[in-house]
Parts: sequence; structure tokens; C-alpha cells
Amino acid sequence: MPSPRSSRERRAGSSSRLEFLSLVSQRSPGTPDSPSRRKESGSSAAAPLPEEDCMKLNPSFLGIALSSLLAIDLWASKRLGVCAGEGSAWGSARPLMKVIEISGHGIPWVLGTFYGLCQSDSSAAREVLLNLLFALLLDLVLVAVVKGLIKRPRPTHNKMDMFVTISVDKYSFPSGHATRAALVCRFVLRHLVLAVPLRVLVVLWALIVSVSRVMLGRHNMTDVLFGLLLGYALYSVVEYCWLSPLSAPALFALWSR
Repeated sequence: MPSPRSSRERRAGSSSRLEFLSLVSQRSPGTPDSPSRRKESGSSAAAPLPEEDCMKLNPSFLGIALSSLLAIDLWASKRLGVCAGEGSAWGSARPLMKVIEISGHGIPWVLGTFYGLCQSDSSAAREVLLNLLFALLLDLVLVAVVKGLIKRPRPTHNKMDMFVTISVDKYSFPSGHATRAALVCRFVLRHLVLAVPLRVLVVLWALIVSVSRVMLGRHNMTDVLFGLLLGYALYSVVEYCWLSPLSAPALFALWSR
């Protein structure tokens, strides 16, 4: 006859087995939840990042370089705007800078060239002046178109007290003064016979006009640099489209009367 102790042990063993089976039955009936399975389920549950978010988290080297150059351009332009106002570091030189500004403005150049064309009696001089007038008008149109397309605002430290402005002059890129200075400089050095000191003065004038744009706070440095490159290249276009009595006889007949 079994003892009461052995029967109690059997009942305790059977109850522990039932508890173990109940714990096992509460788990998923599938395969065991191994560490690799938990890793796979975790990776599948995380939704992939959109492509644009990945681009923001991993910006390209070109984007970083352009942003850095833009920041340097804005910082250096503000530091060099020493004549931007009367209270600036070189505010006393602001009237002189504004005279230089007028010397590179498009209206005096167009009106002066037109007057010289009307007063000229030499066919060679008329040819040079007519092409200079064509270059100046082409410069005005091209700069206005680029400014209207880019629409880069002028520096925040600029005072809108410029000489004779139009609607696109509220934009900064590129500098029309720098474009005109480079264009006129190449044109004069190519088609006028000047002594060496005068040729040096022409180059200095173009450089001073360009630098004055940053000193007055009218433009950022990149506006001026691009303007110089554009004016330099624009002269090549004028040379390619050079107007002569053979290519444009109607124009020369009009001015010869």
C-alpha cells in the first residue's frame, strides 16, 4: 500500500507538469522566439525612411560646399561693406563711392555713346561707336533678364538710394556695373589707340567700379565676380556680331545722313 507521502509527491509532480504545459501553451505555437527571429521582426517592423529624408540626413558634398561658400560670401560681403551707410567704418568716403557708381551706370554710357555717334563725322568712328552702343544695350537687356530669373535680393545692409533704378534693380545677381565695367574695358582697350598710362587707368577704373559695389553694400562678392565674367564673355559676343557697313548697311546709311 503506497504511503501518503509518495501520493502527495506524485500529485505535486503532476501539478508542476500541468503548470509547465500551460506556460508553454501561452507562447506562440510557431517556432521558438530566437534572438535572430526577434532581430528580423524588429527590422521588418521599422518602416524605411523616405528618399528625401535620407537625402537630408546624408547631404551631398556639393550641397555642403555650396552652402559653405554662400555663407562665406555673405559674411565677407558684409564685412567689406565699409561704405554702406554714413555710420559705417568708411562712411565719409560714401559720396566718392557714389560718384564712382554713377561713372559705371548704364544711362550715362548709353547717352554719351549716342551723342558721340550723332556728332561723329568719321565712318570709322561711327562704326566703333555704333558697336559700343550695341554692346551697352545688349548688356542692359542681358543683365535685366538674368536678374529677373535669379531674383537674388540685395544685401540687407544696402541702402536703396541708387542712381536711376528700374524694377529689376531690387535684385542683386549679377552686378550690372561690374558687367559693364568689364565689357567697356575690353572694348576700349581693343578699339582705341591709347598710351600705356591711359590703358592702365581704364583697367583701374573697371576694378574700382567693381570693388565699390561691395563697399557700398550694393552687391555680394559673388554678384560682382560673376558680373565681371559675364561682361568679359559678352565682349566676345559683340566681336562675333560686329556691325559693319557690309553686315548692317541700313544702320550706317541712317547715321551717315
